[in-house]
Parts: sequence; structure tokens; C-alpha cells
Amino acid sequence: MAFEPEEVSPEEVTDHVDSAIADNEVVLFMKGDELMPQCGYSRKALGLLTQYRDDVETVNVLRATDAYREALERHSGRETIPQTFVDGEFIGGSDILEQLDERGELEAKIGG
Repeated sequence: MAFEPEEVSPEEVTDHVDSAIADNEVVLFMKGDELMPQCGYSRKALGLLTQYRDDVETVNVLRATDAYREALERHSGRETIPQTFVDGEFIGGSDILEQLDERGELEAKIGG
């Protein structure tokens, strides 16, 4: 059985992205969810965040990947996934989170 994405309108996705960023201290837009990340970059980003916080909100973009990319680009200027926002501010993807962690700055950046 092939995976069939749900039909979600671009407007619904935009509203979901806007509210997820506004309503959560730390939100990770990722492929898959916290129980089953669907790409290595999403898995890495989630692991980096959850080593300091256990209240990371995750949003699975696989329901409408193209619409999520477009909506996220309006907030971050990038369409890559995963993307992390803290207090409404775009922080970066797994590569930036990894760099922050290596410099010892990630915990303070995400308010851990």
C-alpha cells in the first residue's frame, strides 16, 4: 500500500505554520513525527533538541510537503526541512542545530 498524502489546502497549511510558530516556544517542522522520523536530518534535529528539552512541538510536513515548504519559506527564507523556530524566531535546520551544540550554545538558544 503506497503512502497517499492527505488533501490539505495551502491556506490550511499556512494557518497551521503560523499558529505553530506563534503558539509554541520551540517548534520543529520535520518529516515524520517524534515517534517515527522519516529522514535522517529530521531525526538528528529532534535528537539535538530533545537532549535539552522535552516539550518540543513537532509538525509532520509529509501531509503536504510542498505547501509546508512554501509556508515555511515565508517565515525563514528557506524551504528546506527540517526547520526549528524558538519564540517565533527561525533558528535553522539540523546542520545549524549541530553547530550550535558543538559550540555549547544550543541549550541556551532553545531555553533548555
